[in-house]
Amino acid sequence: MSTPDGATTVRFRSTDADCDAWFFPGAESSAFEIDGKRPVVVMAHGFAGTKDSGLAPYAQRFAAAGLAVLAFDYRGFGLSGGDPRQQISLERQADDYRAAVTAASEQPGVDPERIILWGVSQSGGHALTVAADRTDVAAVIAVVPLVNGLAAGRVAYAQVGGAAIARSTATAVASSVARRLGRTPKMMRVVGEPGDVGAALTAPGFLESYRAIAGPSWRNEVDASVGLEVGSFRVDKYATRVHAPVLFQIADFDSAAPPHAASKTAFKAHAEVRHYPCDHFDVFAGNEYFEPCVAHEIGFLTRHLVSRSEVVGTGTR
Repeated sequence: MSTPDGATTVRFRSTDADCDAWFFPGAESSAFEIDGKRPVVVMAHGFAGTKDSGLAPYAQRFAAAGLAVLAFDYRGFGLSGGDPRQQISLERQADDYRAAVTAASEQPGVDPERIILWGVSQSGGHALTVAADRTDVAAVIAVVPLVNGLAAGRVAYAQVGGAAIARSTATAVASSVARRLGRTPKMMRVVGEPGDVGAALTAPGFLESYRAIAGPSWRNEVDASVGLEVGSFRVDKYATRVHAPVLFQIADFDSAAPPHAASKTAFKAHAEVRHYPCDHFDVFAGNEYFEPCVAHEIGFLTRHLVSRSEVVGTGTR
């Protein structure tokens, strides 16, 4: 897989494995610069996602605006190392995100006191979790964020029914037990057609939307034990501990990350909120709401990280 234009590949250590990342240094003569240093956006994908599945267009737009960017794969996914593969641990992913922040702050030209955390879907929740109580985080951007696992479960229940949820739970338990006994875990598809009881995401159009952004390192499978992880995912308990400016971008017709849960968490985080009349995947490049989404992000960062005199002088809005 080729590295996107403007980026170099870097590796960093997270506990017991090396994580793979792209680093974009950002355009020169940036209004974001202070004493030759610029903020860095640390980016991660959502549920079982990889950095080559839709993150590059966002990263390249940030870099063109004069921001450095580090986009990475979690352990066990994409080009990152680590075993087991395709297994989601919320705690482990948060640790990977923290390790990515450290790696980003060490890149040339980066201001280590102005870190921007950017996450989409499940990583939108991780971004808030990681930002809690930190003084080096200058801003947080949560794109169609998953912030409450129980709320997401209720949405899934309405889509597929109780019998399918019961089967998924049984498979999750079986996979967890198998893993603890040293046996091969049970896998499920990340995304499938509506009615596919062997897939985690089955809303209409999701399979086509995910395939449209999927990169060569992405695999349509995930350890089924994730069903036991997601239910405990509660980002709202961290929201009040984030002291940096926060932007929530909510898809009002989101079939995966409940918009009402995101709105409640945004209120607790005192966040700026933008709403888009679309579904979960419509904020990626090639869809109608990518341009408004990325424009709002750059505008938000400009207001909070560029001095007023520079904003007026450059005509930035």
